Amino acid sequence: MKYNFTSGKELLEMCNEYNMSIHEICLEREVELSGLSKEEIRSKMQHSLNIMKSATEKAVEEDIKSVGGLIGGEAKKLTIFRNNSKSVCGPLMNKALVAAMGTMEVNASMGLIVAAPTAGSCGILPGAVVTIGKEYDMTDEQMLDALFAASAIGAIITRNATVAGAEGGCQAETGAAAAMAAAGVVEMMGGTPEQAIHAASHCLQNVMGLVCDPIAGLVEAPCQGRNAIGVANALISAELCLAGILNIIPFDETVEAMYKVGKNLPPELRETALGGVAATCTGCALSDKIFG
Repeated sequence: MKYNFTSGKELLEMCNEYNMSIHEICLEREVELSGLSKEEIRSKMQHSLNIMKSATEKAVEEDIKSVGGLIGGEAKKLTIFRNNSKSVCGPLMNKALVAAMGTMEVNASMGLIVAAPTAGSCGILPGAVVTIGKEYDMTDEQMLDALFAASAIGAIITRNATVAGAEGGCQAETGAAAAMAAAGVVEMMGGTPEQAIHAASHCLQNVMGLVCDPIAGLVEAPCQGRNAIGVANALISAELCLAGILNIIPFDETVEAMYKVGKNLPPELRETALGGVAATCTGCALSDKIFG
C-alpha cells in the first residue's frame, strides 16, 4: 500500500513526501483499504457528520434523561448560563462544552451517536469539530476533512496502544478522542501536519494516568464531565500548536507511554466501577439506588 502508515512519524513523512495534508493521506489510505471511491468514502463520513451534528443539538432542543438517571439537562443549563450570564470560559468554549456534554446525554439515553473512538468519549470530537465549524462558518467539506485527519490519529493510537477504558483507563478513551479532535481542528484552522500531530501529543500528555471509574458501571458520570474536559483539552492543544508551541515528546513516544501507563493501572481503575469515585460512599449508594 502506497499510503499505509502505522505511526505518527510515518504519517508525517508521507505528508512531507507527497506534499499532502493528513486528511488527504487518510482518504487515500481508505481508498486503498476499502476499494471504494473517494466520493463514496466521503459520503459515508458525511453520514457520520450528520449524526454528530444532530447529537450536539438534541440535548438542547429536547428534555433528555439518561437510563441511569445520573445525567440529563446539563447542556441546556450551560446554554441558559451562556445566554444570561458572564461566561467564565467565553462563548466559544461554552458552546463546545454544550456540544460535548449534550452528545453524552444523547448516548446515555440510548440515542444515536458516533462512537469516535468510543461511546464513552463520543462528545469530544463533535464537540470540537462541529463547534469550530459553526463558529467560523465552515462548510461540511471542511468538517469532513477534519474528521479524516482525526481518523488518522485514531488509527495510529488504536494500532499501537488502545482506546478502551477497560484496557487503558479514561486516558485511553477521552485522551484519544481529544487527540483526534485536536488534530482535526488544527487542519480546519489551516495548521500544518506537524502542528496537528503535536496537538495530539499535547492532548494525551495532558490527561495521562486518568482513570476510568464510571459510577454504577454506567457511561454517565463522571464520563460526561470528562468529555467536557476532553473538548477543552482538544481546543487548548490545537491553540498551542497553531501558535507554534510544539511538544518536546514525539507523538509516537507519547502513545507508547500512555499505553504503558494504562497497563499499569490496577483493574479497579479500568472501567470496573470498583475504584475511584465509583467506590465512594455516594457512588456506591447511587449504584444501589439504580440497581436495587
